Order: sequence, then structure tokens, then C-alpha cells
Amino acid sequence: MAKKPTPPAPTMVLLVRHGQTPTTGATLPGRAKGLHLADSGVAQAQAAAERIAGLKNVAAVYASPLERTRETAKPIAAARGLKVQIHRGLLECEFGDWTGAKLSDLRKLPEWRTVQSYPSGFRFPNGESFAEMQTRMVGTIDELVARHPGQTIVAVSHADPIKAALAQALGTHLDLFQRIVVSPCSISAVLYSSGGPAVLASNSTGDDLARLGLS
Repeated sequence: MAKKPTPPAPTMVLLVRHGQTPTTGATLPGRAKGLHLADSGVAQAQAAAERIAGLKNVAAVYASPLERTRETAKPIAAARGLKVQIHRGLLECEFGDWTGAKLSDLRKLPEWRTVQSYPSGFRFPNGESFAEMQTRMVGTIDELVARHPGQTIVAVSHADPIKAALAQALGTHLDLFQRIVVSPCSISAVLYSSGGPAVLASNSTGDDLARLGLS
């Protein structure tokens, strides 16, 4: 009788949102280049690095190609003696014509209500749909999990992609993903196993990672 194949060991993924920038909460920067961390964001990234430095078995640090995510990932990787690996699948949603717009102006548009209440049915003008963003982000995490069975990895990304990934892991419909809060430099921990994902922490900004048994 043939032996059943052994499932891969579970992988812990730490999803880290980039630190605060000069435009956080004011504009929709999207994938525009040239946006760096504010001084407060640099401090947030260093604090996240110190939290992650004490964890065991962190095998890799990945980041989206944009400056703000790379600058957040750099001290995290340095604290672990690793190099930041860039992955385009972790990119911000492509906001198309909305890129760079003020949030105060966008909130006045009739489409804004759809963004908040029916995101699964919305596509940004000349950009990406939320559904496409979620599929991309979840597929990227699946790829990284397959690379690192039994290990812990860090993926530095952006608020909406992380929220979409958490919604999928929670079994929550995309139309409810706006209810998930992902603050600058927060850490969300998801354990991916053959039995499905388990969200162990969401929007963590304190010292509670140690309680997950990772240190």
C-alpha cells in the first residue's frame, strides 16, 4: 500500500504594512514612485524590526518594489541578517486615474460609496479591480508559502492588499474587507497549513508577537 504524501509543514507569514509617509491619510499615492517614509515612518519601521528581531526561524524578508515598503523592510531584514527580496506581487493596488488624488476629493465622488460598500464590483478607472488585487496578493502569498515550508517569513506590503489577504484567510467576503484595519507598520500573522490559513494576529502594533510562540 502506497504511503500517503506528507503535507508540507505550516508556514507563518508576517504581513507588515509600510510605515507612515508624508501623505498617509491625505492622498492615494498608489504605485507612484518617489514617496519615502516620513521620520515617524522610519521610527515605526525600526520598532517593527526590533519586534521581529526576537522571533525565531525568520527565513526571508520580502517587499513590494516601492520605496516606502523597501525602506520599511530594510531594518527588518538587517535585524535578521537577511537581504530584502523584492516581489511585484506585493505591490499596492493599481489605482489608475485616481493615483495621487486627495482623499478628501475622492470621498465626494459617487463611486466612493461603491469602494466602501461593494468593493468586489469596483474597478479603478484605468486601473485594477479589488478582486484582481486580492487574487494577485493571495497568489503571491501561496507562492512564498510554497518556497518556505515550516518557516516564518515577512512580507512588507500596503494596506489594501494586506486587508484583502486577511479577508481571504478569514473566509470573509471581499465586500467586507474595508472593516479590517491595517495601521502603518502593523504586523498581521497568518499561519498557512494544509488545513487552511489561521489568522493569529491582525493589526498588531504592540509586543504581543511573543505570545504566538514564535520567540
